[in-house]
Amino acid sequence: MAELPARSRLVHDALRAAGITGEIVVLPDAASTAALAAAALGIEVGAIANSLVFWSDGAPLLVMTSGAHRVDTAALAERLGRERIARATVDQVREATGQAIGGVAPTGHPAPLVTVVDEDLAAFAEIWAAGGTPHTVFPLTFDELVALTGGTVMKVD
Repeated sequence: MAELPARSRLVHDALRAAGITGEIVVLPDAASTAALAAAALGIEVGAIANSLVFWSDGAPLLVMTSGAHRVDTAALAERLGRERIARATVDQVREATGQAIGGVAPTGHPAPLVTVVDEDLAAFAEIWAAGGTPHTVFPLTFDELVALTGGTVMKVD
């Protein structure tokens, strides 16, 4: 673990505290998109759990979506009973997560975030999420992701 970046060490510690044993992998090249991560890992893009931070009703909202999907913010806002959901700014993402866009993990944030988990991620036995930097990823199951984030499972596209 000594070779992990500081942000990834925080994610590692949060994973272990949650009982998740998947190891964080440091990739030689940045995997800041689902397509790049899937190619680096040799897996389907749908098995990438993208961590997307939005701003909704004055607070951050983390959406863990399959790399094969785009989030329909209008439909999601309606499902959640929210006024509006918009992409968070770079500064809002950094403030809410302590992590950079392209490497946002589902955990290891300064405070827990309200989270939605894409129901379609359940189709994969193993999914991969960012590990706190654009160069780090880790495996987990759908059930582990839901438990880790306390997320609400629903359709996001």
